[in-house]
Amino acid sequence: MIHIVLVEPEIPQNTGNISRTCAATGCALHLVEPLGFSIDEKAVRRAGLDYWKYLNLTVHKSYEEFEAATQGMGRKYFCTTKAKHTYSEMDYDTKEDLYFIFGRETRGLPERILKQHPEECIRIPMIAEARSLNLSNSVAIICYEALRQQNFEALKLEGELTGRID
Repeated sequence: MIHIVLVEPEIPQNTGNISRTCAATGCALHLVEPLGFSIDEKAVRRAGLDYWKYLNLTVHKSYEEFEAATQGMGRKYFCTTKAKHTYSEMDYDTKEDLYFIFGRETRGLPERILKQHPEECIRIPMIAEARSLNLSNSVAIICYEALRQQNFEALKLEGELTGRID
């Protein structure tokens, strides 16, 4: 299973969009407090639309609680603009759970976390002048690369890809 982890997200619309991506792809979403909003807020639910009920959501009181709850439970990748590895050079075709960990929209992941996991830090390539991509876009890019490498197995139903073009 693919897990998307948002550490202290600040913008409810981003979390709403990410929740919709997670619901549509069968990925689990982990929110690490403190949050910059309430998950009951209309903006989050509006962005998630009717997908919220399909969301596999876990809320953690702190990053330390998240770490304790997921210790030894798969491979973790830390998504940051400060990584030497690109997201596309990693091998996600595994039966292990994958955790993609993203930081706050304004500051990213804390430096202390990145320094503990330098080989598991990944980035999305962009021009040097760009500060970063939108968080919900970054989640979608990395999530779909992992699904692609797994031949979209999690999205298949009786040998056919699921989904509609609306």
